[in-house]
Amino acid sequence: MAEREKNKRAGRTAGRRPVIAVRNVSMHFRVPVENASSLKEYVIGMVTGKNRYRTLRALQGIRFRVYQGEVVGIIGTNGSGKSTLLKIISGAMAPTRGRVSADRDSIRLLTLGAGFDRELTARENVYLNGAVLGYSRSFIRSKYEDIVRFAELEGFMEQKIKNFSSGMVSRLAFAVATAEENPQILILDEILSVGDMFFKEKSGKRIQEMIHSGATVLIVSHSTDTILKNCTRAIWIEKGVQKMTGDPGKVCAAYAEYGRKRGEEQR
Repeated sequence: MAEREKNKRAGRTAGRRPVIAVRNVSMHFRVPVENASSLKEYVIGMVTGKNRYRTLRALQGIRFRVYQGEVVGIIGTNGSGKSTLLKIISGAMAPTRGRVSADRDSIRLLTLGAGFDRELTARENVYLNGAVLGYSRSFIRSKYEDIVRFAELEGFMEQKIKNFSSGMVSRLAFAVATAEENPQILILDEILSVGDMFFKEKSGKRIQEMIHSGATVLIVSHSTDTILKNCTRAIWIEKGVQKMTGDPGKVCAAYAEYGRKRGEEQR
């Protein structure tokens, strides 16, 4: 995103109510210490009280606000809770503690491959995936030809996607996920790096069009380039803990330094 446009968007928040408010959100999961080898073994362990669990603290006290027209990036290493946070914001999951205020009807969560069934045809998966993303059947019907054309899958839609290459599946997933042109609140979960070099350029242009439409955008990535290119503000979450929030350049620099030190310690 051009620096002038980023600064323009960053200055629009004064005096406005947030469209997303994440208030002290924590998410804990109970994870079995030992996996039962069968359902029978699990039930016996549950009845006898021998099943042991540990608590996985996926998120701890996350707090931030997103204002209309902002493009906010969430960065962090794999397993830091970024995707879990997006599911909570979109309403797909309820947090263990805290709450999120947002107009869930206005949110479009774009995550590749959610709701795909390998045993169904590509055509059937377009409708299935569209339903998972909240599209109506009539909307998908009206956009079907555009989806197929954008994914470059003409002539393949009656094949089961288990026979597709990973690139073909990614193209189809992206085309379905971005079928709605002007969402009010757009949440992108690692969706900016799909396909080959040519499709990345094509998909990147589509995402930029959606961002510049005036939508409020939340981008999750572990790529500093993605955050620096697109965002007006950045949030760094590491192992479930909110480490830093602010200017994308400063946040990404701190994250990169953390990665450098971590790499040195692992040598």
